[in-house]
Amino acid sequence: MTGIELTSAAFGDHAAIPRRHSGEGDDVSPPLTWSAVPDGTSESVLLCEDPDAPGGTFLHWLVTGTDPGSTGAVEGEPPPGGREWPNGFGRMGWSGPMPPPGHGVHRCFFRLWTVSESLPLHGRPTADAVHRAVKGRELASSTLVGTYQR
Repeated sequence: MTGIELTSAAFGDHAAIPRRHSGEGDDVSPPLTWSAVPDGTSESVLLCEDPDAPGGTFLHWLVTGTDPGSTGAVEGEPPPGGREWPNGFGRMGWSGPMPPPGHGVHRCFFRLWTVSESLPLHGRPTADAVHRAVKGRELASSTLVGTYQR
């Protein structure tokens, strides 16, 4: 599997996600940029998950079907061609971090995979379901970690 690079102009890897992108702020998705995807990519899959949530891994954003020629997402928008799915709050699209006050620093893992075929997802997939669906289909991947604390 080859690598790609995933970055954000809003925060660096393992750095704090600005309040603007949180549930306490404007709750808009951060801008994201990634390097060119490998040949054979059918689509890109974007997942943002918080493994530090008190009830288990929390899904903040899931986008599938992203145009393989895309190299990013502008602030507040899904990547071109992307289909947004319900998040852990039960809303479609992005819902930013808003951990319980005093719960410490939470890590939000932004994961991007390029895949050779569409994922067999239905209903309200969990982050674990996405990880399982990607297995055997991924061509490249990258992870960007942002942190947030209340």
